[in-house]
Amino acid sequence: MTGAADNMDRLTAAGISFLAGGGEQAGAAALVCLHGIGGDATSFRGQIAGLAGPDQRVLSWDMPGYGGSAPLATMDFAALCERLAAALDELGLTRVVIAGQSIGGMIAQEMAIRHPDRVAGLVLIATVPAFGGRDDSFRDTFLAARLAPLDQGVGMDALATEAIPAVLGPDADTATRDDAIKAMAAIPEAAYRQVLATLVTFNRRDDQHRITCPCLLIAGGKDDNSPARAMERMAGRLPDAALLVIENAGHLVNSEANRDCNEAIDAFLRDLGTDNDPPVGGDGQDHKHHA
Repeated sequence: MTGAADNMDRLTAAGISFLAGGGEQAGAAALVCLHGIGGDATSFRGQIAGLAGPDQRVLSWDMPGYGGSAPLATMDFAALCERLAAALDELGLTRVVIAGQSIGGMIAQEMAIRHPDRVAGLVLIATVPAFGGRDDSFRDTFLAARLAPLDQGVGMDALATEAIPAVLGPDADTATRDDAIKAMAAIPEAAYRQVLATLVTFNRRDDQHRITCPCLLIAGGKDDNSPARAMERMAGRLPDAALLVIENAGHLVNSEANRDCNEAIDAFLRDLGTDNDPPVGGDGQDHKHHA
């Protein structure tokens, strides 16, 4: 991989807006980044700047309804995957590496299960294999807490100002905090509500064995939303996975500690190599494990 990208482009495909950098004809599989519920395409700006170059294309989407991306009339994880697949088709990207943070990591898992031939590898950041517990109590409490301010007329600006600092680790700098607040404040309330309702339906707890591509998991040691211990258990249930814990990072670990994350992602991408052909058999038994 090469150093920082000089330019980041905006492009649109199948109604999805991307922030992108790097060589469009790069030999390596493109890295496609999917942000969390309170983010947008700029949430992976550090990865585009640090990883994109002549030999590596990096794209970061605005989730449907966010930023410049068209909304979905009805949203679920299947619909999100189909919109992403359609955008990749339009961009001519048949096989990619997907990096997803929080709900973006859930969409990444869903893509690897629904479209395994299209996913060369996953970088799963501050995410989990299923939302909540085994019953509905956590889901109901979570939704009530997140929706109550909106129902009371609190705007996304005020919500972001309160919510973002609460999910950051102690080493997050002011620029990271301010950028994250700006991204969340810009989310249309209707889109935020729609994605919240989708988030709580995710459950691939019993399907981890179906994610046979190589996976790199990155956790923040100070993340209470996707705790490192939960991601450690997740790594143990995936056929081909390694875990990196960045001790003082919180839930926005790829923004808070982008250099450490980029170093790990760069090594992962190098290890995957430039062969974009699907693995023979697809059973995950012959894949290399990543340190």
